[in-house]
Amino acid sequence: MKLDQQKAPLFEALVAHDRLQAAAFHVPGHKARASWGDGRAAAYYEALLALDVTELSDTDDLHHPEGALLEAQALAAECFGAEETRFLVGGSTSGNLAMIVGLCRPGDLVIVQRNVHKSIVHGLMLAGARAVLLSPQIDRLSGLATVPDERLATQALARYPEAKALILSSPNYYGMSVDLSPLIAAAHNRGVPVMVDEAHGAHFGSHPQFPPSALEAGADVVVQSTHKMLGAMTMGAMLHMQGKRVPRAAIRQALTMVQSSSPSFPIMASLDLARWQLNNDKERLFSSAMDAALQVVKALEKTSFRALGYGDYISADIVYDPLKLVLFDESGCLTGFALRDELEKQLCIAEMADERYVVLALGPGTTLEDGQRLKAALADIAGRKQGSAPGIKPLEGNPKETSPFEEENEQSAIVPEPILFDREERLTVTVSLESSIGRKAAEWVIPYPPGIPVLYPGETITEAIVSQLQRWRHEGARIQGVRDPQLSEIQVWQENNG
Repeated sequence: MKLDQQKAPLFEALVAHDRLQAAAFHVPGHKARASWGDGRAAAYYEALLALDVTELSDTDDLHHPEGALLEAQALAAECFGAEETRFLVGGSTSGNLAMIVGLCRPGDLVIVQRNVHKSIVHGLMLAGARAVLLSPQIDRLSGLATVPDERLATQALARYPEAKALILSSPNYYGMSVDLSPLIAAAHNRGVPVMVDEAHGAHFGSHPQFPPSALEAGADVVVQSTHKMLGAMTMGAMLHMQGKRVPRAAIRQALTMVQSSSPSFPIMASLDLARWQLNNDKERLFSSAMDAALQVVKALEKTSFRALGYGDYISADIVYDPLKLVLFDESGCLTGFALRDELEKQLCIAEMADERYVVLALGPGTTLEDGQRLKAALADIAGRKQGSAPGIKPLEGNPKETSPFEEENEQSAIVPEPILFDREERLTVTVSLESSIGRKAAEWVIPYPPGIPVLYPGETITEAIVSQLQRWRHEGARIQGVRDPQLSEIQVWQENNG
């Protein structure tokens, strides 16, 4: 197939179908008309519904593409540097599930970066796989976790030669990444494929100031959330494959299992358009966002707010994403949660926050006017923080480091025993968080965002983890996976469960 990157074949096919003005005697029931009897809804939805069709002879089928979708995915593979690309309508979550379920059989062993997204854990559970969880490196400047050390990964690969894959997650939620090439080479030298959850790096490799992509580093399977940092609609993502180390047919089959049999055509068309935009408009695509970021960072010099990746806050071995502004109060007066709340009061809505940092995600839709609004908001917050105006309370002491892995330095160089990720029910009891030290967790503890498990079922709860959870509880962080989201209590295994 001769590819033409000037085309957006799926989007064009949907537009052509709409222009037919055919009588629709097929699903969906709205028949491309906003029929809810509410003019406000029609104003928002009518244009979108024109693209919301089903699998027809001229629109193609995600699970058996032969026409426009086949071409759109081939164009995406060429654009992103893959040999094969599959569109995802369930976000990176569906891609992470499929790559694990497609590769692993019950009892298979994989080596996994410990600080992965919960969807990786769910994939391990669905597959019934065993996982060796490798502690990540901690960036000493920021206290944030990245990926495991190459030496630790090499030790794990040597200790477990039966490993089916090395699974990594990069960049982290804060836009920080490292060179993955040594880790990937270490795995490939032993014939082990590498799968990377690159949800926040769909734009990597497309601009000289962006970090290289995981595909460029040699990863065999890469999952990207095209909707996060590029122009696709929410839940639009892509799974890329290259090389012969992974069973592509099995992964394709797994995709049919974890994705809807009625996928959203508006989402898939937005993936087609996001690829077109990245390939044909990349010179202009990120210019406003990057100019806005620099504008904001320069204005920070007059305040106590700082940004990771700029000035005195640059780590030599970290590559920073210029589209992620990771701000913090150098004076220690405001936590990340407090700064987020103050920004929200001024209608500058952040992506996420933790104890120390607030993360602002920029993208193709960011304008210079957005940058001006953020500048003005930060200047106002800084002025009120220094003055006597009510509304901002000082923090008692400096913010603690955000990483729950910070206290694990002695164990970070140790290759642990594998954990079986199954769905077997075990006897549990409820105890107070404070009395849980030394017990084995019976539930996940997942701060969201960023969706990285701090505790896995079966892991021993340490004093350091309890202290971290107490701080998050005090700051009002959102916690998933637990019965008590306020973290007054936690589920643990009964003692006779081992």
